[in-house]
Amino acid sequence: MDAIANVFDFFLGLSATRAEQLTTAQVCLRAAVVYLVLIAYVRVGKKRFLGEATAFDAILVIVIGSVASRAISGTAPFVSSLAGTFVLIMMHWLISRVTSSSIFLSFLTKGRDTVLIRDGTIDKAALRGAHMSDDDLNEDLRQNGVASAAEVKEARLERSGKLSVIKLRKS
Repeated sequence: MDAIANVFDFFLGLSATRAEQLTTAQVCLRAAVVYLVLIAYVRVGKKRFLGEATAFDAILVIVIGSVASRAISGTAPFVSSLAGTFVLIMMHWLISRVTSSSIFLSFLTKGRDTVLIRDGTIDKAALRGAHMSDDDLNEDLRQNGVASAAEVKEARLERSGKLSVIKLRKS
């Protein structure tokens, strides 16, 4: 068992107590190992949290990046950093699971959508509440293939921050 531990220590620098003690090769190998471990974690954590989802999901991605980078750079213990990352993903999975069956908890963690346009009329109060300018709204409409609010039955600023648009039917 000591021989295996020595091999891992040699290649990954697991006994290093300071980042400066790691060689370039060890940092590179740590990066490869962290990358592979994170792929496995993502498979366990479900697909959605790395997609363009809510702030709830984005926070997880940022924190995971921070913790995992410390494992690579050697500024935190390697195995402990990977374990902490796994705990974060499992917490996210658990919270997602619980909120999927509770409208109230879903609202608390993920927020709600906001109707910005209804039947061609822009809700200026909702637009201000979303901290969006007319230019922001027009840009999002164009990205949805719509030239003006008059063409829109309903447009919602979704919890993900994206604008979803339902066009008016042409008679």
